[in-house]
Amino acid sequence: MQYKDLHGMNKYMSPDRVRILMNRFGALGHPFVWGVDFELEHAFFIEDTADTADILWQVGSSGNAMALDIPDAMPDLRVVSPPAREEYAEAFGVVASGLARGDSFLTNLTTRTLTECDAGLEELFHCCEAKYKLCLKDRFVCFSPEPFVRMRDGVISAFPMKGTADASKPGAEARLLSDYKELCEHHTIVDLLRNDLNMVALDVRVERFRYLERINTARGAILQTSSEISGKLPSDWQMHVGDILFAMLPAGSICGAPKPSTLGIIREAEKLRRGWYTGVFGYFDGESMDCGVAIRCLSRDAGLLWFHSGGGITVNSDEEEEYREVLDKVYLPLKNKCHAD
Repeated sequence: MQYKDLHGMNKYMSPDRVRILMNRFGALGHPFVWGVDFELEHAFFIEDTADTADILWQVGSSGNAMALDIPDAMPDLRVVSPPAREEYAEAFGVVASGLARGDSFLTNLTTRTLTECDAGLEELFHCCEAKYKLCLKDRFVCFSPEPFVRMRDGVISAFPMKGTADASKPGAEARLLSDYKELCEHHTIVDLLRNDLNMVALDVRVERFRYLERINTARGAILQTSSEISGKLPSDWQMHVGDILFAMLPAGSICGAPKPSTLGIIREAEKLRRGWYTGVFGYFDGESMDCGVAIRCLSRDAGLLWFHSGGGITVNSDEEEEYREVLDKVYLPLKNKCHAD
């Protein structure tokens, strides 16, 4: 079956249409790129994966963006106005009440920081280093270190990332690994992702629990803890790749557990819609699928530039520490040399 009608089409369409196309192209072994926002209201599908007309993407070593001749000077991201302390306290209170009622065991609370930058969104896409990058031109750019799932050789793997520390501080690794709040949060998100994978795979197991990763940023290195969970896919999984992925959305690592009631808490606490921030996007190469969670993002709204960040809240969380964490996550993961190599 051919899809000549897709050539030259608008890449943006309903999430359900994207899910159907993912199944069809997966069955054909035809490469594609896809993405969906957090609320599952907007999505895109790209058949011509080399097209650079209005969406730039990179997943691992694959992407559609050629190296550009951009300035050697590092882009400078400046905080204009942090999230209002009172507004964050109010949102934290909504989450804390939900946790106290037992409606959630872990809630990912996000906010946004007003910023300025001397580089455009497309330039930031090229200057920043990350496993998963996405640029919806003039609207949104993402440079995310966090995988959603990978599907390869009949196996689906998830890599929840929870727990962050400043790598420059003495004993940072030991403190992060021994932090009780971070440990509880990590246990909860691993359990949630195990449940999500159990919906679509068999023999789900935790392959690695809470290993350390180092991420370089413009302000120095940070440490993050991740786990690896895997399960066995049905032999015809490519024919149902859209159904499999959409069954697990939104990504558990950026909402919380249990997912349905926690999403209600997030809507009440955050008030603003997240949009593409904390959505999911990925690349199918004809045989394997690799997807990332859209964290570490900047968006333009009414001419203003916002950096989105968040963190997991549990009953052991301290409001002041969580507020500082969302501010600490406002950074650019810049390459060592900000020009084409």
